[in-house]
Amino acid sequence: MTSDPHRQDAVRDAATAGIPTALADLGALVRIPSIAWPAFDQTQLVKSAEAVADLARGTGVFDDVQIARAGIPGTDELGQPAVLAVRRARNGRPTVLLYAHHDVQPPGDEALWQSPPFEPTVRDGRLYGRGAADDKAGVMAHIAALRAVKEVLGDDFDLGVALFIEGEEEYGSRSFSTFLTDHADVLRSDVIVVADSGNWDERTPSLTVSLRGNAHFTLRVRTLEHASHSGMFGGAVPDAMLATVKLLSSLWDESGAVAVEGLRERDAETPAYSEETLRSETGLLPGVTPIGTGSIIGRIWNKPAITVTGIDATSVAAASNTLLPEVSVVISARVAPGQDARDAYAAVEAHLRAHAPFGAELTFTDVDYGQPFLVDTSGWAVEDVRAAFREGYGVEPVDAGIGGSIPFIADLVRENPGAQILVTGVEDPHSRAHSPNESLHLDTFRKAVVSEALLLAKLDARTV
Repeated sequence: MTSDPHRQDAVRDAATAGIPTALADLGALVRIPSIAWPAFDQTQLVKSAEAVADLARGTGVFDDVQIARAGIPGTDELGQPAVLAVRRARNGRPTVLLYAHHDVQPPGDEALWQSPPFEPTVRDGRLYGRGAADDKAGVMAHIAALRAVKEVLGDDFDLGVALFIEGEEEYGSRSFSTFLTDHADVLRSDVIVVADSGNWDERTPSLTVSLRGNAHFTLRVRTLEHASHSGMFGGAVPDAMLATVKLLSSLWDESGAVAVEGLRERDAETPAYSEETLRSETGLLPGVTPIGTGSIIGRIWNKPAITVTGIDATSVAAASNTLLPEVSVVISARVAPGQDARDAYAAVEAHLRAHAPFGAELTFTDVDYGQPFLVDTSGWAVEDVRAAFREGYGVEPVDAGIGGSIPFIADLVRENPGAQILVTGVEDPHSRAHSPNESLHLDTFRKAVVSEALLLAKLDARTV
């Protein structure tokens, strides 16, 4: 069948009609606390994988559905359970790889949630719960879109589909590269849809075309062999906290922009975005000013950023009049598109070593890299997804950058060098992914499902 308007209308209607079922299934997934951190109950992650596998089988699309694990490089361990479902292409049609992940972030302080994090709750047109947006909504967008296309096309559905639902994205995708190698034959695709990004707003879809990379590490600052009395020696002996504060402050200039020689910026135009919008989307307090220079979106999409995300030191409750011998911090450096993450890390490490105050001893451990990414937007699949967005959302889509990182995309490209990459998502700026009160805008979800179903129908009408 050709991609005619009647077929597209039928796919749209089927996708729309399937939304209540998709949301019910999403709620069931949200109830499973599928956290990949070893400190949490790992049987829940297995339960989540089994639930996703059952959903994949229920579409009637796939020739084979399995739950698989892959080895973690450099260890004897296996990674977390992923779901892999495969349908071979027929009659010269392309193959599309649909990616999402079923693991979620830990809930954090549950007292900050307005409703229990693993009890899906609808308020004001949004579904609240950990994973409701990131990324179980991505899982269900794939499932619901496949259901709609299968319902309309039946035996005429010739598109090849590989559904890959990862189980450890929030925990660093430690076995991801091995998984790709182990299953290279069935994952080889013409188009890859990564449903793990966001949209411009609740009404406007985005195609993510640039991603910052990441260099993540732990820094230990040590100045003393042992703790000492702060009254007896304070003022003459530099404690580790003093050294750490002075050292970290050297990473930024007075505006809050990164001040590390060797970290590069990308020169690219960005759409208009006001400080008022930034305040609305981030919860910036009234008396607090934004940091950095240049356009606000440019700072987020195209410039490096450095954040201290964790610290090990004496807690407030256990504080005493003591000079601390050592302090450890976790540093996350976001890398602008166009710069290698390893080069960026080397620049940050060199800066810290050069600025260590009082001769403080520095130790760098747990270094992890994620490469930035720029999408080639010249392919036919990009045309198809933009058209699907226009039809599904009713507005023109926006090509967007993302300040965050999706490091595994570089691995996908390495294993599928000829594939066209489409980075989409169901989140909006108010989703609060990774934070308390994470939520999904229900109408955005509906439009995302319709758009993906329309995209699959378009791909099914192509030959390669």
